[in-house]
Amino acid sequence: MVRVTEPHVDLFLRCNIWHLRGSSRDVVVDAGLGVCPLRSGVPQLFEREPDLLLTHAHLDHIGGSHEFGASYAHVDEMASTPAPGSLRRDALVSALGLSATYAKSLPDVMLTAVPVSDYDVDAYAVRAPQTCRPISAGDTIDLGDRVLTALHLPGHSPGSVAFFEPQEGVLFSGDVVYDLDPGEELLDDIRGAVVADYINSLERVADLPVRVVYPGHGEPFGRRRLLTLIRGYIVSRGG
Repeated sequence: MVRVTEPHVDLFLRCNIWHLRGSSRDVVVDAGLGVCPLRSGVPQLFEREPDLLLTHAHLDHIGGSHEFGASYAHVDEMASTPAPGSLRRDALVSALGLSATYAKSLPDVMLTAVPVSDYDVDAYAVRAPQTCRPISAGDTIDLGDRVLTALHLPGHSPGSVAFFEPQEGVLFSGDVVYDLDPGEELLDDIRGAVVADYINSLERVADLPVRVVYPGHGEPFGRRRLLTLIRGYIVSRGG
């Protein structure tokens, strides 16, 4: 398994792209912001033309989805014309429905460097996947020597999905749960988020035999940290 990130994207939008090689099939979990083409920047991702599994449809996870021949997402996240997104703070805050608290913490432009000198920040826009197929709770993705099961875990977004590999206790969590700087809470102050759903989803995750989490943002972490994060969120929301 390989992790790909976009190093010059601000941490708020810097998504983990996970590449899983199976004996008979490859998949990629999430596609990043799409500032640079993945096919030219990370050609090894496409050696066996992987399918793309989208945990949800926020711009930092679907920005590169148009480069994949086949994508899968929950029906509540699928749209023929995705929101275009923006690399400018004010437009991004408006589009996502973020609070003023988040706005103050973000830079004016969500990049620390541009890929080429004439890169047009204002021309950035999310493009629709070539083909997006629905994935539902309980669906399995067979890679030959490993099998992932889709879990519908709403809260961060209506159609948030995680992918669980029971045999190894591995969870690809998307933005359902992640571990960033101390004090950085799971994001539920965003359009489409529902705290009650989030709490219910996290309680379900806590009951799973998860050994290690590969999140949508930040570093992987183990079960003890997972349960600490879940308890901390639920207590902070009065659950």
